[in-house]
Amino acid sequence: MSTFKAPKGTYDLLPPDSAKYLAVRAAIAAPLRDSGYGYIETPGFENVELFARGVGESTDIVTKEMYAFETKGGDRLALRPEGTASVLRAALESNLHKTGNLPVKLWYSGSYYRYERPQKGRYRHFSQVGAEAIGAEDPALDAELIILADQAYRSLGLSRFRILLNSLGDKECRPVYRAALQGFLRGLDLDEDTLRRADINPLRVLDDKRPEVQKQLTDAPLLRDYLCDACTAYHDEVRELITAAGVAFEDDPKLVRGLDYYTRTTFEFVHDGLGSQSAVGGGGRYDGLSEMIGGPALPSVGWALGVDRTVLALEAEGVELDLPATTSVFAVPLGEEARRVLFAKVTELRKNGVAADFAYGGKGLKGAMKSAHRSGARYAIVAGERDLAEGVVQLKDMESGEQRAIGVNEIVAELESRLG
Repeated sequence: MSTFKAPKGTYDLLPPDSAKYLAVRAAIAAPLRDSGYGYIETPGFENVELFARGVGESTDIVTKEMYAFETKGGDRLALRPEGTASVLRAALESNLHKTGNLPVKLWYSGSYYRYERPQKGRYRHFSQVGAEAIGAEDPALDAELIILADQAYRSLGLSRFRILLNSLGDKECRPVYRAALQGFLRGLDLDEDTLRRADINPLRVLDDKRPEVQKQLTDAPLLRDYLCDACTAYHDEVRELITAAGVAFEDDPKLVRGLDYYTRTTFEFVHDGLGSQSAVGGGGRYDGLSEMIGGPALPSVGWALGVDRTVLALEAEGVELDLPATTSVFAVPLGEEARRVLFAKVTELRKNGVAADFAYGGKGLKGAMKSAHRSGARYAIVAGERDLAEGVVQLKDMESGEQRAIGVNEIVAELESRLG
């Protein structure tokens, strides 16, 4: 065993489990690719200021959880704790908002880093698939993204997730609510840290998970009672469009999400099978973020879904994904001549799109057949000197155990038609 271990709060993805993660990523990406979203990849680290401004100085992510460091050249960088700010920065830097139709629709998949207290479903390195639609203020866009996430989860066979929905208002009505909430919070029995947070961003206090805080918040003023007419109309349209698409959701007037940049539509996907870390993903509209990071006004909306959390949700529901076997054909050569012939056949099968593997390391028949079983292959091709002298190989059906001789030159076509 090596003396090194994965850093605390991280994990290694290894086969066969890793196949499940790849399938989840593919399932989340599929409806996005079919809806005009193009793939984007950004660096794993960015300028610290991008997150301080974009995510918010008062958020736990920036104050406590960000991996920030200084480079040898004196730059202040941070490992990315979330995806939206990076994607928007990249879109602005490349002038994507000037080159074509708005909204610019992008999707991404990658690793993110937060210095958190590790627990099941909450790691310091985690993986997300996300989508952003940049540069258009349209309730149909908010609805589209919620519907696509719902579609992705249903395509995986998940059914016990819930969608929570709220509106956080805009720069007209939120300040009025904010003042009312601050007035209410000042009258509560809260610790100094929480009171300081109430001064900077009182909505974050609503997100406090501690029971002693939650108990005092039962009569807190609700944002929905303060929404202006424009925000109310916008939110009603989002709700109507989602409902018309047959997607069920629950109104949650206390839902705020942990980032400062959200406006209007905000939503979360939760799964009750996951215990305390019940959120599997979420997102919302962030109309002011572009200006916060020095760009023009570009109203936008997006979400990110946790791959790790989604896998846990599948396990909680007992959903087994129908994953194709990684190997369809396994070749077992007995002797030097057979190694040469069968290796060539394996190469040919692979070129023709058949997943094939080979008994490496000169194992005997018994050891090689064990490897063939472990590979999950449907067929094994076995050949020794006598077979080759007769111009045949033995084709064994690993499910039925049936075995028959097939001509060396027919074997590739035979396997292709059987696996077709």
